[in-house]
Amino acid sequence: MRAVARLSALGAVMAWSAVESLFVSEAGRACWLQRVCRRARCVLEVKVRVTGAAPRGAVIAANHLGYLDILVLASLAPCVFVAKHEVRAWPVFGWFARRAGTRFVDRERRADVARVAQEFAPVIAAGENLVLFLEGTSTDGRTMRPFKSALLEPAARAGWPAVPAAIMYAVPPPHAAEHDVCWWGEMTLAPHLIGLAGLPRIDAAVAWGTPAAPAADRKGLARALHDAVRDLRRDRADDTVQALLPGKEPQCVVTP
Repeated sequence: MRAVARLSALGAVMAWSAVESLFVSEAGRACWLQRVCRRARCVLEVKVRVTGAAPRGAVIAANHLGYLDILVLASLAPCVFVAKHEVRAWPVFGWFARRAGTRFVDRERRADVARVAQEFAPVIAAGENLVLFLEGTSTDGRTMRPFKSALLEPAARAGWPAVPAAIMYAVPPPHAAEHDVCWWGEMTLAPHLIGLAGLPRIDAAVAWGTPAAPAADRKGLARALHDAVRDLRRDRADDTVQALLPGKEPQCVVTP
């Protein structure tokens, strides 16, 4: 019943937001997405604890645990995401991704990576964040894959600020974030979303790091960002993920 109620409310949020998007200019897409994600976060009762200050006009390199990462990060600051090209065709979510200005890329085609990288400069110039999930796929959070560097070429060349971000989740027992929140491997989207919507609550932790030092090349920048995200996860794990803080469940009041 909890899942049904939340998914119904989420549908109402998405319907209202879809109408709202018709009146949003291209320059306002990232702020529109931020409003959508804040509403959806409250419907799903995702409580976010933040360490550090959210950047503006930066490349964000974050670990990737699943679709909830997008909702969490976009709710904190205006963001434009880079997603795999398959997301464009997803029902409902693909439409919202397109309306939000998401850049789609086929990571297996070098020419397509170069093409999408040319679209990054206007995002940074507008003071919006460009979010890159450089692992290339989502994981269960136990480990981190190496960061792929190709999409960092414009940032390394232009010297844009590149900020590491660590994302972590916790849920009340007997649930497990690795399976009930993280979406990875061969998991099917619809059953996972229904299960996630039925969770009593979700605690998310986002730790923002300091911008990485300028690197001689994109591979050096990728290594520096990977190490920084790894360290943020290690440093924050004890107080943000291993135990849920006591207290009342989160309450949200969000106006359109």
